Amino acid sequence: VVDICTGDLGSPAYRKYDLEAWMPGRGKWGEITSTSNCTDYQSRRLNIRFKDPQTGSNRFVHMLNGTAVAVSRTLIALIENGQRADGSIRLPSCLGIPDIPAPGV
Repeated sequence: VVDICTGDLGSPAYRKYDLEAWMPGRGKWGEITSTSNCTDYQSRRLNIRFKDPQTGSNRFVHMLNGTAVAVSRTLIALIENGQRADGSIRLPSCLGIPDIPAPGV
């Protein structure tokens, strides 16, 4: 998890976190998803409010903005990190998917 510095944030973001995975083919870490805390920046423009139960006043909601998962980059990380010498691919057991056999098997 990478806490992105404020100089690299877009206008709406108050704080942003990237989740990265090791990509052996690139020889470096690569972003597979990111999430930004946009506080009330977007809700003011969209006029999205809630009624505060303690004060009874309408207030702007705080919003998160994020990508679910960059599928292609996630697959690259899984395949490259799980590939064996014979070409088969071992996937993390938590995915509940059996290993992928080597081509031609």
